[in-house]
Amino acid sequence: METISNIFHNDPLPPLGARANQSIKLRKFIISPYDSRYRTWETFLLVLVVYSAWICPFELAYLRNLSWKVSLVDNIIDSFFAIDIILTFFLAYLDQKSYLLVDDPKRIVARLLSMLRLWRLRRLSELFARLEKDIRLNYYWIRCTKLISVTLFAVHCSGCFNYLIADRYPNPARTWIGAAISNYRSQSLWVRYVTAIYWSITTLTTTGYGDLHAENQREMLFSICYMLFNLGLTAYLIGNMTNLVVQGSCRTRNFRDTIHAASQFAARNKLPGHIKDEMLSHICLRYKTEGLKQKETLDSLPKGIRSSIACNLFLPVIEKVYLFHGVSFTCMIQLVTEMEAEYYPPREVVILQNEAPRDVYILVSGAVEERVEIDGTEKVQEVLCDGEIFGEIGVICSIPQPCAFHTIKVSQLLRLNTAVLKNIIKENSDDRRVILNNLSQKMNQDHRFSTEVMEKSLQMMHQHFGEYNRCSALNQDNEKNELKANNGHSMALEWKRVTIHMYSQRNKRPEAPLAKVINLPGSLDKLFAIACQKFNNYRLTKLVNPEFAEIDDITVIRDDWSTGHERAF
Repeated sequence: METISNIFHNDPLPPLGARANQSIKLRKFIISPYDSRYRTWETFLLVLVVYSAWICPFELAYLRNLSWKVSLVDNIIDSFFAIDIILTFFLAYLDQKSYLLVDDPKRIVARLLSMLRLWRLRRLSELFARLEKDIRLNYYWIRCTKLISVTLFAVHCSGCFNYLIADRYPNPARTWIGAAISNYRSQSLWVRYVTAIYWSITTLTTTGYGDLHAENQREMLFSICYMLFNLGLTAYLIGNMTNLVVQGSCRTRNFRDTIHAASQFAARNKLPGHIKDEMLSHICLRYKTEGLKQKETLDSLPKGIRSSIACNLFLPVIEKVYLFHGVSFTCMIQLVTEMEAEYYPPREVVILQNEAPRDVYILVSGAVEERVEIDGTEKVQEVLCDGEIFGEIGVICSIPQPCAFHTIKVSQLLRLNTAVLKNIIKENSDDRRVILNNLSQKMNQDHRFSTEVMEKSLQMMHQHFGEYNRCSALNQDNEKNELKANNGHSMALEWKRVTIHMYSQRNKRPEAPLAKVINLPGSLDKLFAIACQKFNNYRLTKLVNPEFAEIDDITVIRDDWSTGHERAF
């Protein structure tokens, strides 16, 4: 299994329809740049690169006669670099156009010879690029370390080169260091190196105290080139540091600007104090929860990953909601995927009474009050707790919201759009009956709703969901009684009637089957129990369709089979 660190490597992408790159076989004697052994070799070489980058300018400027110990160390390090150069000619590379690994030896050699590919410091740059993408490390400090390393390397190299020019000049007194320190060559190595670094850093920072300056044309030319280089280096450093600092303060500045704009808006329009407080509390809560919701991150992910995240976070909450008790897992996944988490500050209005239905809300955490205005006085009907749903009556029944809902404390809510919920209900016929039945039972048990509201709700549900009148036997009886009372006669309710036939396992001839007409129950167990009674307690073993294919789910029985083709063994 891939580790987190491997995710951020610049691995090649496979072409469309191809296998993963790990399974691609390279030519014989060709090394993959993503091989773990080669990556270990690269890491070892980085230490040698850092040492070589520092010691080479230092030796060139200050150590004319190298001791045998220094020479031995240099030769050992150079031997490792020589081995690496040889390996480079057998190393596959990533083509930036096709984004595929190239293992052709001729193309590898042509690429190495056409550009300066053997430059060692590029390895260090690639290392920092990988570290910046590693989420286990702090990006700010990795970036600062890179900028400091670049600055120190530039100061070290320029100081060594400037001392080299002075040391090789024929007249030591007419050099930048000879004018300040007479007989400087007799000074210790430490004094000469520190003096060179002092000149380099004062020139880089454009301080220029005037105690060290160019004395001859060679030094003047080098100083000109160094200061031109400093223009680009300074711009690079300042730009990167500004970007790091601005990223930390930009969010706070935007928050303060938003608060100031909201306060000005309230004052200019003479809004009441409680409305202004609601505006400011909402802005403050949104600022605090920006990192928690991460809507931009979720929106950028594929739908499959978003569904997995939503199921992991919110599916246990959805399963507790009464409205969705008994619905299929597929329908539950569809609902969870379309929900969006939101935070609300205390005393904020989520739904107004008689408001047009727009969304359904599920309370994940916090507390919400249900309020009803009666004779001009608003009364608290109920306090909702975690896992309860509100706004569903107005949405499903397509009526103005009968109640208002206010948060008591900071609350996290799941919001589901009206159109999305209705589409999901209409697309799942079996789940539609379950959901409408749950809502009907909830409204029948809740005595706070008037008869007018109940009748209008049932009428609107029947209008939008045509199969509501068969969602449950209880609702069918209630509706039948209402029709009797209102119209003086009963209306035939729609039942699913089927004809079942009994066949013997020894004789499957269809000419003389035993047949009975029944109302289709809700489960296979009940169907077998009814069939056993109808067929004189015969032992029935399985249920088949007209083509004698076994049926293990009663919901797959279609209406066009109810003409005498349901057969049971």
